[in-house]
Amino acid sequence: MPELPEVETVARLLRPHVVGRSITDADVRWARSVGGSPRPFFAGAVGARVVRLTRRAKFLRFDLERAGADAGALLCHLRMTGRLHVEPRAAQAGSYARVLLHLDDGRVLHFDDVRKFGRLVFEPDPARALANLGPEPLEAAFDGAWLHAALRTRRGRLKPLLLDQGFLAGLGNIYVDESLHRAGLHPLRLAHRVRAEEAQRLVLAVREVLTRAIARDGSSFDSFYRTPEGLPGGFQDEFRVYDRAGEPCLTCRAPIVRIVVGQRGTHLCGCCQPRRPQRSSR
Repeated sequence: MPELPEVETVARLLRPHVVGRSITDADVRWARSVGGSPRPFFAGAVGARVVRLTRRAKFLRFDLERAGADAGALLCHLRMTGRLHVEPRAAQAGSYARVLLHLDDGRVLHFDDVRKFGRLVFEPDPARALANLGPEPLEAAFDGAWLHAALRTRRGRLKPLLLDQGFLAGLGNIYVDESLHRAGLHPLRLAHRVRAEEAQRLVLAVREVLTRAIARDGSSFDSFYRTPEGLPGGFQDEFRVYDRAGEPCLTCRAPIVRIVVGQRGTHLCGCCQPRRPQRSSR
């Protein structure tokens, strides 16, 4: 599933093509992609102008206006196999096209989705629809003090908590595994036992991983994720643990192992990420 870096890449690359454009028509080919009945989608989208395209967690948010007034937003979640791209009107839609938005410059925004899990829906109150999401990990509010305080109130394991979008927005399986390895934390550590200095290490690791992944246009570990330009991401070439079971750790050369945490395949180095916290040398 596309995570924060992939969705941020899509927003960055689509923004020049859609912001300032009006939606002149819509072709809904799979009603569930727009939330069920196409009528609210048509009423909200057609005739509106896209004034901003931003990312919140794993959602793309297309803010709309009519006659200079706010007119809700289109929210897109790519889920497993969704892809957005802009093509000339003459370009033929592929067999996996679920929604086509015709723009006033003669081009078309395609929402393709092989497995049909993704959504592109109209929300009259997008802030309310996104209100239950946690803080953004690349914003200033996400720091060591906040994370340590937030972890102390939880009794669950560290990795499932980091995957909880209501706790922290945007992280998924890949970037949690990569961040925990860089921070030297085991995914099964109890959240409330993470020390302040460990929380600070984790914040720095999360920021490092996400920033580098965005610079590489995200990760393509299967055939589904492609940027709006049709290219794969490049961060998969820099994975330290994810999908590397049996290979040597790039830090200590111990073998990477795969376990299951919260029904999710999880990759770690048992040497760099001990299950029990290491005692301070001071």
